Amino acid sequence: MGMWRELIDFALEHETLKTEAEQMERIAREPENPAPYYALGQLRRMQYKEDEGLALLLHAVRLDEGYAAAHAALVEVYGVRGDYAAAWRHARAAEAHGEGRGVELLRRHGIKETPGSSNF
Repeated sequence: MGMWRELIDFALEHETLKTEAEQMERIAREPENPAPYYALGQLRRMQYKEDEGLALLLHAVRLDEGYAAAHAALVEVYGVRGDYAAAWRHARAAEAHGEGRGVELLRRHGIKETPGSSNF
């Protein structure tokens, strides 16, 4: 079993490095495109690098306020951190651009929207 585990870990590490390099190349070519920042932010979150992932996702929505997928990911980040006002702001921003899963997530978990928390 150990040999298979090593092979799988090697393959996953290779794919992760490849994906990271691709996104960095996209950022170099298209620094105003939010998509590679979003993709790299999600990759960082999967690597348990939450602060770096947060910064990349925030940069994506700064580049494009209407980038609903990045807002939805930020709902998850802020929800886990317990910053429910920020989570609701991003949930409402995502919803305004056609992505309702953030609002659904917060409601499902009983996280109430407070006045002023959804001023995006």
